[in-house]
Amino acid sequence: KIMKKPLVGIIMGSDSDLPIMQEAAKILEFFEIEFEVTVVSAHRTPERLFKYSKEAEKRGIRVIIAGAGGAAHLPGMVASITPLPVIGVPVKSASLEGMDSLLSIVQMPGGIPVATVAINGAKNAGILAAEILGVKYKEIRKKIKTYKKELRAEVEQKAENLENLEYKEYLKIMAKK
Repeated sequence: KIMKKPLVGIIMGSDSDLPIMQEAAKILEFFEIEFEVTVVSAHRTPERLFKYSKEAEKRGIRVIIAGAGGAAHLPGMVASITPLPVIGVPVKSASLEGMDSLLSIVQMPGGIPVATVAINGAKNAGILAAEILGVKYKEIRKKIKTYKKELRAEVEQKAENLENLEYKEYLKIMAKK
């Protein structure tokens, strides 16, 4: 691991968001970045939200990933309290397909930014957190560069495979995966 203490805080409004938010944890594990995971509800535990947001920096957290659904005030409220970068993950809601969450997170007032990823985009939130940390930590930056190089190689291989086959044949191969 890069450091023993967590550098990233992954928080969510409810434990029901964990199946989505685990994707951020998985990618941070892949990059060997320490993180913590907890539930902080903007509406049900405002004191907990305030305490977490105030103390995160002192505890060594450098980036916060906050996932929330519905009204999705968690990322914005955290960003209003902490000087740390906050990445918001809009979690898909049953009623409005996550558009309510997306708009709640992305429409922040001037001066209180929240970097926002796609609906259920926790993996990208984890990658963005790693990239932010990579500005300071060379080991993380090196892993990001390798990761992106591997992504390019994977796409180039797929393009070559598709170009060498009739597209219907390629679709049959994809269906078997």
